[in-house]
Amino acid sequence: MAVTFSDLHTESGLKALDAFLSGKSYISGQLTKDDVKVYASVQKPSADLYPNASKWYEAVAAKLATSFPGKAVGVQIGGQAPVAAVEAQEEAADDDDDLDLFGDETEEEKKAAEAREAAKAPAKKKESGKSSVLMDIKPWDDETDMKKLEEAVRSIEMPGLLWGASKLVAVGYGIKKLQIMLTIVDDLVSVDTMIEEQLTVEPLNEYIQSCDIVAFNKI
Repeated sequence: MAVTFSDLHTESGLKALDAFLSGKSYISGQLTKDDVKVYASVQKPSADLYPNASKWYEAVAAKLATSFPGKAVGVQIGGQAPVAAVEAQEEAADDDDDLDLFGDETEEEKKAAEAREAAKAPAKKKESGKSSVLMDIKPWDDETDMKKLEEAVRSIEMPGLLWGASKLVAVGYGIKKLQIMLTIVDDLVSVDTMIEEQLTVEPLNEYIQSCDIVAFNKI
């Protein structure tokens, strides 16, 4: 349950704080941002009038001093900031997960911070390699329509496959073979699988007798 302290700049407010801190080292049992919030709203209590509040104030001041080791030049505050303004500043501080006022960062906290940073960094996309392939595609005989054969070959479409230039090369006895270039993305296209599962099976095997890989070069 939240604890409310009012008028900490007055005698009655300091008495209430002193009474609350009787038998306690800190407001919530251990040092928390509740202590920092109240600390920022109160002037140093008199040890004679408010012994519990004075002891608590000194303990918080000592903890804060180790968190800010730089040499202070000393400042004086001419007025009391409204409690609402102090609370707004502390709520903004609560949003900073990386702020550690009360000690060195532990190994677990360092690992957690590194994991958060790694998650924020955009993952570098692995660039897949490409290959240039030259294939010989042979018809059944000299009566095979080579134009339809090439149309059948080029009808194969898939991600990472790009058909290139082609030409007809004489084999003998009036038979010509189709020699065709293709570019593939290695992680997406297997030429062997394409031959076995698409080029030499129905319906393309109506025109195609066999396929051979003539050249296979990484780009």
